Amino acid sequence: MSAVALEAGTVLEPLVFDITRADLVAYAEASGDHNPIHVDEEVALAVGLPGVIAHGMYTLGLLGRAIAEWTGGAEVVDLGAKFVAPVVVPAKGAARIEVSGTVGERTDEGLVPLTLQVTSADAKVLGAPRATVRA
Repeated sequence: MSAVALEAGTVLEPLVFDITRADLVAYAEASGDHNPIHVDEEVALAVGLPGVIAHGMYTLGLLGRAIAEWTGGAEVVDLGAKFVAPVVVPAKGAARIEVSGTVGERTDEGLVPLTLQVTSADAKVLGAPRATVRA
């Protein structure tokens, strides 16, 4: 994908990412977050979750990856969101998240806000996701 023009009102092409249990194991190793709710079905169910869930920061990282793809690697000066729903990752296959957004008005300082949406199984998983890039 080539970088899009960061002009106000530009709709960012939705990007889809699949998350597998193997991805969660790799992320746990890389991040040091070995909470068993991210890899063990029994533990996740025992604590009231619907199943193994993706790490929230992994989901946020995929949002960052989408921004990098859309902008061609522009400097991200602000990135944040609230974790509002889990991304349940099945034992076989993958969970799918979709990231989409719209470009906001460029400031005099060359900062460009992005209005973003992150969903999985038609449910919002990150609330109020925001990013600002320097372009």
